[in-house]
Amino acid sequence: MMTLAPYAPWTDRRGNLSGLRLAVFIAVLLPALQIFYRLAFGPVLPEPFEMELHASGDWTVRFLLVTLAVTPLRRIFSWNRIVGVRRMLGVTVLAYALLHLGLYAAQESWNLGKVVSEIVLRFYLAIGFVALFGLAVLGATSFDSAIRKLGRNWQRLHTLIYPIGGLMLFHFFLQSKSDVTQATLMAGMFVLLMTYRLAVKAGFSLANPLVLAVCALLAAAGTAGIEFAWYALATGIPADRVFQANFALSVAIRPAIWVGIIGLGVGVAAMVQWIGGLLGPKLGLKRA
Repeated sequence: MMTLAPYAPWTDRRGNLSGLRLAVFIAVLLPALQIFYRLAFGPVLPEPFEMELHASGDWTVRFLLVTLAVTPLRRIFSWNRIVGVRRMLGVTVLAYALLHLGLYAAQESWNLGKVVSEIVLRFYLAIGFVALFGLAVLGATSFDSAIRKLGRNWQRLHTLIYPIGGLMLFHFFLQSKSDVTQATLMAGMFVLLMTYRLAVKAGFSLANPLVLAVCALLAAAGTAGIEFAWYALATGIPADRVFQANFALSVAIRPAIWVGIIGLGVGVAAMVQWIGGLLGPKLGLKRA
């Protein structure tokens, strides 16, 4: 196998080219390249940074969820190689959060005094900045030297990603105002991933499709509850009508339903793998 620079993001710890890491590296770069392309060559808009500011924030949350999904995917599908891209994904979350802040500063014409004052005075910006600071701490301690120095405390420190994720989602809700469809979907996926974590803590195996199905249903119910609570407490929109919309599938598929579908889909995929593991030896098939 081709040997490259030992610390390049597309190589493994031996310095060999990793197809998985290279694919992930390219994938995490594409949204940023698209953002910069639109800023440089896109149509002239009254608020040129507004759309890209929201896009960078959306991708920050998406990559957070992908990062948190690494361990469950390894447990569910016995996919150990995926752990090798977790650090890259974690650093990506920090990079997009910094891009998000940078675009906000650009929107304010790089008036850093105003940026600071806005962060201090506006609650939703303060929440976002606290989350960014937490990500920066985790990013600064993501190197091998920090892991060795901190020892067992490193694992305790990096469990802060869960409350940080909660703050990021709260920031998402606050800036979304009345239409929180995307924020609710992201929060629902976060709930699903936390449900997997709680199931493992309780002693259940994520390789069990039934456990995954129960997690999916609980996460879907939790998502509907989050959406109901938001509309009931933070807006003047009737929350009961929003909740009833979850059952009107002919009109639209609400975030809670999407979370349930995704969670059940993971369970089905795990069942297919389990059946394949049983039938493979009998059919003379070997796992890759």
